[in-house]
Amino acid sequence: MHAPRLPPPVGLGSALGWRLPRTHPPWGPGLLLLLAGRAPEREEEVAAVSSRVLLPSLGEPELKFPAGAEPSPPSSASRSKMDWKARSCLLQNREALEKDIKTSYIMDHMIADEVLTLQEEDKVKTQTIQRDRAAMLIKIILAKDNYAYISFYNALVHEGYKDLAALLQDGIPIISPYNGKSYMDGVTSYVKTVLCEGGVPQRPVVFVTRPELAKRIQQKLYRLENNPGWVIVYGMAGCGKSVLTAEALRDHSLLKDCFPGGIHWVSVGKQDKAGLLMKLQNLCLRLDQDFTYSQRPPLNIEEAKDRLRLLILRKYPRSLLVLDDIWDSWVLKAFDSHFQVLITSRDRSVTDSVTGSKYEVPVESGLTHEKALEILSLFVNMKVEELPEKADDIVRECKGSPLVVSLIGALLRDFPNRWEYYLTQLQNKQFKRIKKSSSYDYKALDEAMSISVEMLPKNFKDYYKDLSVLQKDVKVPSKVFCILWDMEIEEAEDILQEFVNKSLLFCDRNGKSFCYYLHDLQLDFLIEQNDRQLQDLHKKVVHQYKKHYKHYAPTSQEDSMYWYNFLAYHMASANMTDELCALMFSLDWIKTKTELLGPAHLIHEYVEYSQILDQKDTTIRENFQEFLSLNGHLLGRQPFPDIVQLGLCQPENSDVYRQAKLQAQQKLDKRSFYVEWINKKSMKNTYRLVVRPHTDAVYHACFSQDRHRIASCGADKTLQVFKAESGEKLLEIKAHDDEVLCCAFSADDRFVATCSADKKVKVWNSRTGQLVYLFEEHTEQVNCCQFNNTSRQQYLLATCSNDSFVKLWDLNRKCCRNTLFGHASSVTHCRYSPDDEYIASCSADGTLKLWNVHSANELKSIDIRDFFRNVDEYENNVEVLVKCCSWSSNGNTITVAAKNKLFLFDVETSDLLVEVLTSRHSTIQYCDFCPNSQMVAVALSHYSVEIWNIESTSKVADCRGHMSWVHSVTFSFDGSLFLTSSEDQTIRIWDTSKVCKSFTIVLKHEIDVKFPSNEVIILAIDSLKRLQLIDGYRDQTICMTEAQEPSIFCCCLSEDLQSAAFGEENGTVKVLSLSSGNVLKAKTSHRKAVRHCQFTSDGRTLVSSSDDSTIQIWNWQSDECIVLKGHKESVKKFYLLGHSKLLSWSFDGTVKIWSSESSSLLHTLNGHEGCVRCCTFSLNNELLATGDDNGEIRVWSVLRGELLHLCSCVSLDGQSAHGGWVTDLCFSPDSKTLVSSGGYIQWWNMATGQPLQTFYTNGTNLQSLHVSPDFKICVTVDNLGILYVLKIME
Repeated sequence: MHAPRLPPPVGLGSALGWRLPRTHPPWGPGLLLLLAGRAPEREEEVAAVSSRVLLPSLGEPELKFPAGAEPSPPSSASRSKMDWKARSCLLQNREALEKDIKTSYIMDHMIADEVLTLQEEDKVKTQTIQRDRAAMLIKIILAKDNYAYISFYNALVHEGYKDLAALLQDGIPIISPYNGKSYMDGVTSYVKTVLCEGGVPQRPVVFVTRPELAKRIQQKLYRLENNPGWVIVYGMAGCGKSVLTAEALRDHSLLKDCFPGGIHWVSVGKQDKAGLLMKLQNLCLRLDQDFTYSQRPPLNIEEAKDRLRLLILRKYPRSLLVLDDIWDSWVLKAFDSHFQVLITSRDRSVTDSVTGSKYEVPVESGLTHEKALEILSLFVNMKVEELPEKADDIVRECKGSPLVVSLIGALLRDFPNRWEYYLTQLQNKQFKRIKKSSSYDYKALDEAMSISVEMLPKNFKDYYKDLSVLQKDVKVPSKVFCILWDMEIEEAEDILQEFVNKSLLFCDRNGKSFCYYLHDLQLDFLIEQNDRQLQDLHKKVVHQYKKHYKHYAPTSQEDSMYWYNFLAYHMASANMTDELCALMFSLDWIKTKTELLGPAHLIHEYVEYSQILDQKDTTIRENFQEFLSLNGHLLGRQPFPDIVQLGLCQPENSDVYRQAKLQAQQKLDKRSFYVEWINKKSMKNTYRLVVRPHTDAVYHACFSQDRHRIASCGADKTLQVFKAESGEKLLEIKAHDDEVLCCAFSADDRFVATCSADKKVKVWNSRTGQLVYLFEEHTEQVNCCQFNNTSRQQYLLATCSNDSFVKLWDLNRKCCRNTLFGHASSVTHCRYSPDDEYIASCSADGTLKLWNVHSANELKSIDIRDFFRNVDEYENNVEVLVKCCSWSSNGNTITVAAKNKLFLFDVETSDLLVEVLTSRHSTIQYCDFCPNSQMVAVALSHYSVEIWNIESTSKVADCRGHMSWVHSVTFSFDGSLFLTSSEDQTIRIWDTSKVCKSFTIVLKHEIDVKFPSNEVIILAIDSLKRLQLIDGYRDQTICMTEAQEPSIFCCCLSEDLQSAAFGEENGTVKVLSLSSGNVLKAKTSHRKAVRHCQFTSDGRTLVSSSDDSTIQIWNWQSDECIVLKGHKESVKKFYLLGHSKLLSWSFDGTVKIWSSESSSLLHTLNGHEGCVRCCTFSLNNELLATGDDNGEIRVWSVLRGELLHLCSCVSLDGQSAHGGWVTDLCFSPDSKTLVSSGGYIQWWNMATGQPLQTFYTNGTNLQSLHVSPDFKICVTVDNLGILYVLKIME
């Protein structure tokens, strides 16, 4: 048999804070002597036996100290170093420990043992991976003493690492004992021995002294001195019954005079007969270690009762049996044998079924506000009137619970400056953190209000049971309970008020309405009590909702928000698969819910309830989830888009499309307007989520280390933190007084840093949103902030500013550690190297500098301006703003972005390895190196993001979709995702692998379309500079030319479809034969790129416009040419009118009408503040519509020259109807409808000037519209190269 081991004695437990689970066997040194064949004769003998630590066997739960062998409570000054044997054993097995252990629960035990501090715990948690955390913990333990070794060993045993604990067994150090009858807290060595042998729990680490109650228990126990009977200590769970009982037993006289036979403590709890028999068997084994009365355990309860009677009467006469936590009266019958028994229970009447004398000790179950304040004051050794204001708030958050008040008080005794911290923990329901210093288990805390529930009338209990379905921290309007209970509001409120009066519910009045909510402890209690009925209770909620809202959806503001938030939750909890699917797969539900709550909560529900929804059809759930993820940013804006039209854009095999098609057909009878995408293919989107968290431009966004959260900041001065999977908002902080330019997570995701144009740097708690640090040393706007990549026991933050300085902030010291001098102008960007040894910084002075983090010295400087000198388009003294930089994952190379170029440098040699020209027409705003490859993502000013393989200098992806400048692009830490943030207020999350696989040949914006005999024939330019002739209905290529040089900027078809023309970048116009593909004629008379070309109806004349501000009318067969001059800037486009008239519009803001016969200017129309992008006449030439760069459309009377309508549908978030420019316009034949393009396509009612419908393309930046003569077909291409052939539904 293995040698038994002792629970730690009271003195040592108090000193070290060790916690003893009640289930541990109460072995003691006296019992060891009994096992040796004799009883101890005196206390000194017990101490002698206990003078060494008994080494545990692998089967035992943990290492304990024998009574009387406890060391003096070690102070920091008196503690010695760890024994060399223990230290060697730990070092020898270090690798195995680091590989396997998870530190979180291990540290919980060591903190409770008071051998590990909270600061040391934080130091471990800052490590990013499990093995590093384990290594840091072992490093800390090696610097400590023998107590840390033993605590670590016990933690391993307790958490199930028995094989690892076995490795440390030989190194367990010897602890020096006390000598003789020393006292600690007034408890003699004899008392300690008796209590340890009896399995009496130690004082908890957090201990509330309540001497008056302990004395009352002792008084009752003295009544049992010479007579059998029962003492019952009763009260609500969590009120301290067990602790008070154990404390009452810590009395030398009581044990010597009344119970010389000892104490036998049994934790009973809620048991069935099998469980009770096991408890009795264990107790009999404990009392009969030498098997005097039997060699086998009792086989049934009656046999166990008889054997227990023999053992108590013959071996342990005049002993006290303590039965802790009795739930049922029938359990006591097994102990009803004329013993001296003390029981603790919630139920005062539990002893009604047993015989003998009974003595009751009630324990108060609730605290008044004044009493709770008094307890807090005793803990922190202050007068009540001296307590800070936070004390009142803490007491209110404790809701009268004595256990919670005691826990907080004890914690404040150790940390008297943490009033704000513990208040925050209570407010955020962080009970686990508060529990850390307590030996109470969570179950007792949950059940602390059970007695009050039992006192309710029966029908009220049923109503209270219904509250089990509520969610935490949710205030429910009384109208919801009226529906749930099918009664009038006054009747429901009377019932609810009864709960409030008994502190079972809380009420919050908002104006005339009442909202009710449960404390977390109350709700946890209800859920536990009604666990088996929860599904039926949720079903009841759903059925009552359906009964009340049988014919219409909830519209009352009082309760509609509750139902739209939680109806799906109730259905899922009730496992009502059909009902949940019908709800979640309904466009009507999606429309109403997103209009009220936005899309993020709904996306979260698709993720949360995916297992239930997938039982119906996984594909349907994926259809709806993808639909919301990609269109949520549209659904969340006002005016709300037509969800049916959005649904019509989905693939035809999507259930979203099928529902939308059915609803559209039904609504057409009511004169609704819908458009079908007839050449639509089942396209795979490369981005997985689009969110609009800000109300203005988004300047920066980044992933947390675990990829679960995203932080973003922007021009609206806020910091937003939201879920990466659904976009659900977690935090919204009014962070600064000016635009927030950058944000960054710390390496452990604990903090988020922000910097702003208000010159301040702030660090926030990423979970609570609390401001942790504020730094104000920069004198100009702060452009970038970046945490070090690995914590290494400290948080370092680098910032750079327009004041030309880079600063390193030490968060541990709350100060600026270094200021890096050297740049001659604004510093735009800074980044730590992967190993945190260096910092790179970029500046408007044209340089990249590398700095040593430890010495703060400049290591090298690279002048990026050198790479722009002597280049054709740049002068030698060119100013170069170096925008940003990014390190490769190994730290050997670094990319630098400036203007439209990307450079790759060798860090060691400063050699230029690669130079990439991204685009001549856009500048790089940001770049980021992929952590696990040679790919670099580049954010550009022309609304797109490009992915480049920096080794092969090849572009592997072109990611388009944003409607304005892309300010930043950042990869997740594993490189699987990247996100982009833009001036268009959106953040898009992209799948890296999908983006790179989907990079194919796409069409350019410039197309021409003809509509011969119910066909749609399209001439388009692809990304390989080829002309393609496409059948629009079938989406098939009819023919294709060879690649053309130089680049083609525009193209057009002749009416007979025999010829095609195109304009080139160098100003040349060419005509070719479609049948042969040969160039028939070419003319170079424009001095700059040709922007638009068009055949006249007879196909003999080709009209073209150019960036040189001229219009050329060229008879390509006779080679006669007329040039129209009058515009001051590039002529964007023109339109051929009847009677040899021509309409043109230009970047100079004017519209001009020309006579092509006389080459003269007839009219000039002014009025647009922005550039006039497009214009068109109605078929009868009575109306003229013009569109500009401000997103405004003006409709004019041609005859009178006056403005008839201003079409400018502006959303509530300030965005124009077209997200910017209006690029093309076309009237219907009857002049009643106008269609326009820009960021998307819109149809307008000319009678009212209001929009009829909006079609949102996958991409944006539509350049032109081609409309069939009957106005039923519309064709365009977006900036993703996707071709749209749209048909108005009839």
